[in-house]
Amino acid sequence: MAACTLVSAWGPLRPGVPGLCRRRPSRGLWAHARRLPEPAGSGRSVAAVSGPGASGTDRYCLELLRKRDYEGYLCSLLLPAESRSSAFALRAFNVELAQVKDSVSEKTIGLMRMQFWKKTVDDVYCDSPPHQPVAIELWKAVKRHNLTKRWLMKIIDEREKNLDDKAYRNIQELENYAENTQSSLLYLTLEILGIKDLHADHAASHIGKAQGIVTCLRATPYHGSRRRVFLPMDICMLHGVSQEDFLRKSQDKNVRDVVYDMASQAHLHLKHARSFHKSVPVKAFPAFLQTVALEDYLKKIQQVDFDIFHPSLQQKNTLLPLSLYIQSWRKRY
Repeated sequence: MAACTLVSAWGPLRPGVPGLCRRRPSRGLWAHARRLPEPAGSGRSVAAVSGPGASGTDRYCLELLRKRDYEGYLCSLLLPAESRSSAFALRAFNVELAQVKDSVSEKTIGLMRMQFWKKTVDDVYCDSPPHQPVAIELWKAVKRHNLTKRWLMKIIDEREKNLDDKAYRNIQELENYAENTQSSLLYLTLEILGIKDLHADHAASHIGKAQGIVTCLRATPYHGSRRRVFLPMDICMLHGVSQEDFLRKSQDKNVRDVVYDMASQAHLHLKHARSFHKSVPVKAFPAFLQTVALEDYLKKIQQVDFDIFHPSLQQKNTLLPLSLYIQSWRKRY
């Protein structure tokens, strides 16, 4: 997808290109936020979050999230108390699946693990979960909220297909992957919150796709260090960029154009998701708090002129807990 066709998604962005200039985020609230201390909630212990009656399996899921999906962990903390443990279980399930690809040396072993989770989901719906912490917590969530089995199986099936170390053929293939993983996770989160709404589902679909694109961008330096590139081939070919350009961390304009196109597409999905803002039930907003982290990354990559290897993009945002809390308080996404 050419950059020229995506300019409307983001408006003027880049310096040094005719008709384009860099946008800077407003410094109003941000200037004050920098002087505020990090909220106590971001440093809470697992025991404090879980509560005195928390089970060992519950604490296991919390710790897994805190270590492997910190942004998801923070977003889950801001869900209503009665939904929190189920959201932790759901995200822990997603983490277990996501880390299969990088934790196995052979595809066959990865397929065996995916088969374990397929059988686990079947057993969960037969009220006989295996003695595995995430499986037990997932069973509790399914029983509590009557979660749709199809979404859980979609996540597994898509993760299984992704065990092949192949780049996405085009941006649509990446979006389909994101729809079946990230969006499915959001559909389940909406079910946990008791939301059945078509507009909320549309917003979840777009946010999930934005999440998938941003995750692909964020992971590019890590994958490059392992001699892998998963960026959509159609966009790379459009700008005359090879996988080797990313492996050697090229900063050529053509490489930045690839990143620009993908970031613009992610931004466009966020824009579409927010177009449903007035129609989405307010009760659904906590499920979409991850837009804060997505927006933060897109602003940062814009500020470094789409240099995907810039060191600042690898730094942890220490103000993310505060930003999430403010967004939650404002009842926005």
